[in-house]
Amino acid sequence: MRRRDFIRLTGLTGAGLLLARPRAFATLPMVSAALGGSSRYGHWVVRGGLPAFVYSADQDALPEAEWDPILAPKTRRHWLMVGNGAVRMQLANDGTVALFDEGDGLRWLTGPDPVGTGVSVVVDNGDAWGSDFSMRGAEQVVLRTFGPTWFEVRDTRDQLRLERLIVCPEGEAPWVLVRVRLTLAAAAVAPRTLQHIERWALRPRFVNLLESADAQRQRAMLAVAYAVEAGARRVVAHEQFAAVDAGGAVGDAAKGLIGPPATLALEALGDTMGTTRGDGVPHPTLEIETGISLDPGEQRELWFRFGRDTGDTIDPIALLRATRRGLARRLPRAGAAQAPEARHEIPWHAAMLSGGLNVDRVLGGHTLNQSSAYEFSIGINGAARDPLQHALPLVYIDPDRALAVLRNTCTWAMPNGDLPYALDPAKQPNNIGFRPSDQNLWALWLAAEYAAATGDLAAFDAPLAYHRLYATDAVPLREHLRRQFRFFIDFVGRGEGGHVRILNADWNDVAISDAGIDRQVMIDHGGSVLNSAMAAWVLPTFAGLADRWGDTALAGEARAQGEELRQLVAAAWNGRWFHRAYAPGAAPVGDSDCWLEVQPWALLCGAADASQAAALLATIDQGHRAGSPLGARLRWPARQDQVDAGTWGTSTAGGIWYSINMTLVWAASRFDPALAWEEWRRMTLAAHSAAYPTIWEGTLSGPDAWNAPEYSRPGRTWSAAPLFAMQTFPVNNMHSHGQPLLAYLRLLGVEPTARGTLAVGQGGRFRSPTFSLATSGHGQLAARGPVTVESVHGAVAGDELVRW
Repeated sequence: MRRRDFIRLTGLTGAGLLLARPRAFATLPMVSAALGGSSRYGHWVVRGGLPAFVYSADQDALPEAEWDPILAPKTRRHWLMVGNGAVRMQLANDGTVALFDEGDGLRWLTGPDPVGTGVSVVVDNGDAWGSDFSMRGAEQVVLRTFGPTWFEVRDTRDQLRLERLIVCPEGEAPWVLVRVRLTLAAAAVAPRTLQHIERWALRPRFVNLLESADAQRQRAMLAVAYAVEAGARRVVAHEQFAAVDAGGAVGDAAKGLIGPPATLALEALGDTMGTTRGDGVPHPTLEIETGISLDPGEQRELWFRFGRDTGDTIDPIALLRATRRGLARRLPRAGAAQAPEARHEIPWHAAMLSGGLNVDRVLGGHTLNQSSAYEFSIGINGAARDPLQHALPLVYIDPDRALAVLRNTCTWAMPNGDLPYALDPAKQPNNIGFRPSDQNLWALWLAAEYAAATGDLAAFDAPLAYHRLYATDAVPLREHLRRQFRFFIDFVGRGEGGHVRILNADWNDVAISDAGIDRQVMIDHGGSVLNSAMAAWVLPTFAGLADRWGDTALAGEARAQGEELRQLVAAAWNGRWFHRAYAPGAAPVGDSDCWLEVQPWALLCGAADASQAAALLATIDQGHRAGSPLGARLRWPARQDQVDAGTWGTSTAGGIWYSINMTLVWAASRFDPALAWEEWRRMTLAAHSAAYPTIWEGTLSGPDAWNAPEYSRPGRTWSAAPLFAMQTFPVNNMHSHGQPLLAYLRLLGVEPTARGTLAVGQGGRFRSPTFSLATSGHGQLAARGPVTVESVHGAVAGDELVRW
């Protein structure tokens, strides 16, 4: 492409052109080999051998710190969610936190609006200050450190240093541990007497489906009151439901939205003593006040815990040590010469991904909500494909949790194998208008990958109940999967050209409207080349698992279906790329522009020969990827009128999607490894911070998709219609963590095969408690049953510790 043609197509000039150079000249200067450093908000450090981010900026003094959540007022509050499997904690630059629990439904135990809670207040000579940024000491920079499962605030006033650490303990404790250190400088001229107040405000907030206004949430909150008991070391708040006259008996409605009442407790631990209290309002503030005397050079530690009351006794010092050791053991380590960022981003992504897990007290197992705006604004756990794909990298990090997510998501299905689009905030199936045709494929894929990497065939014999809504008997997990296969083959079936029927969506929720073809025609007869290409890879891979079950008939049918679909996808090549979809009487969708989502799957399923693959990747490199620091755009070429208006390059109209670029990295690794590694580096947090250093989202976490450089808000995320704005909660989408993890493993050649085996390659390092791979291609895995590993050094089989 000539330089002036590139400018005409993209509207980019200056620095944007640097990334449009041929890859031989592009060294991706935007990505530093160090631990970040481009963000205006702080820098990465290593704590306990793991990455953490020190937020050192004064957001009040930085104009660019203010951002627009679209559906809420502009704010300077920047946050991140971390968790431990039972509770999730929102950490924010204002020094506050908020607790979220989705065990019974989607709810904040402490409200995050407009700010969080969980702060230290120090009263020193009548002067009150503390960890809340609005009460900062103002003598120096306030350091707020975001850790993988913890948050620390450090501040100083008048030679008194405050260090506040809040930790989600390892395991599944539904509460957080707090350590407060107060240190008087040795240079102080006299002892100091002061009071420390540990403060948590109970402001319940309940997420309701597709609710933009606060009115219903407020009514639900008012339906909750607390009975407070203040003791010597504990102050406990017992939730109670009450009927509130708001045009009806909201108390009963709130019960369905909230789940069972919670008992919340703030407790002093260890040697910490103090005065407990909770004010008498319906939503009280729980406090423990402790008097302290400090000599110059003396340090005092206070310990607390807050959250759901479990009534057990703990040693806080021992628990913190065990948590640090457990976290260091649990999180994977990685490294690759081609991508230095992997050293700190792989363990960080793993922490964010596992922090999204939550014990499901309704359906069993663990849910792995896509989170971000889907959970906290829209109010869904969905689509069903999302927890399934987010669990894929957990197969190599925490296989127990990967299996728990597979089981949990399979319970959503109807007994005929039909997976709903989502669960609502009360964990009830709800399609909210979407009827996608690809969901079963993700369950079959996760099952096959889990079996190939663990050998745990016994897991598929264990009984699993369906959602209690269906009132039917439990069946073995393998029967769930067999029924899902049958639903995909028999009900989803085939559409135009023999391709998998699209129904009203496939991966792309708005594929039909984007295609511009009559909606009902597409629903009834439309064929999705994307689904055909994906199924052409998934079904033979699932067949490898069916063979191991001894179900040769199921395996044979899955292979035959996969091969037929592969041939149909091969015929969808238009000389430049693969078509996207077909409908009777209409031109092929994706003939004049290239829809990226189908292209990697066409390569992965074997539908392209070597020359087609090379040409296709060159087209993607010179078009979708050109000038885009965060990775390939979903569509190319751009519409010039929309580029000129700044409306092109967002959502499915040219946005940059983690889930699609993961498959691009995977497919490219087979044909052009250099392009694949470079695309992975554009998925990194370091790449976003370098390209957009004043945007908070992308610093530690991100959404499911980024806006392209051409869009009016580049480097941020989509804000489509009211109620569906990802920008309302643009961090902690599990795609921004699960997809870089899975893409990295694929770059190392780690993937299941159609033979039911696990393939591994070489070229980078990865080490977790259950799976390790060296740059040389040697490694080991802890199997739970018979596995066969096909490595560059040959095949090896075993059923316990397998080395190659």
